[in-house]
Amino acid sequence: MKKIIITYGLIAGFIVTLFMVYGTFMYYSNPDFKPSMVLGFTGMFIAFTFVFLGIRNFRDKQNGGAITFGNAFKIGALISIIASSCYVAVWLVEYYAFFPDFMDKYTALELKHAQESGITGAELMAKQQEMKTYAEWYKNPIMVILMTYAEILPIGLVIALISSLILKKKQNL
Repeated sequence: MKKIIITYGLIAGFIVTLFMVYGTFMYYSNPDFKPSMVLGFTGMFIAFTFVFLGIRNFRDKQNGGAITFGNAFKIGALISIIASSCYVAVWLVEYYAFFPDFMDKYTALELKHAQESGITGAELMAKQQEMKTYAEWYKNPIMVILMTYAEILPIGLVIALISSLILKKKQNL
């Protein structure tokens, strides 16, 4: 079980970090590039298919075709944690080594998008305050880690839950 969790977790981690690095590179190399939630969620979805595949592989090849919901969820959650940890680790390297001005650029872009969407007055001031709060949080490495985990880990856990429900199978007697 351990080998499956590590292998599938690292594969998922590689895929999701590849999408993140590509998106960050595009964001910094092309001033007109808008960070794409579609790109990010596509990377996460592709990566987290390995949660499903890892659970199924364990069930079919190592556990005689049967798996309980609890064991399936444990495997899926651990794969998700490994993939998410890869994502967080790579983001920390990217952020601190290559893009320490990320929050300044991101704040400016978000405020520009807010203005382009037509919000003014109190709504714009609220958005400015929200971005200021995020920038403050980003001054603390622990908050950077927590915020980055919050981007990805819940999605992985939901995929683990759904996969566990789909793949659970009782032992044939």
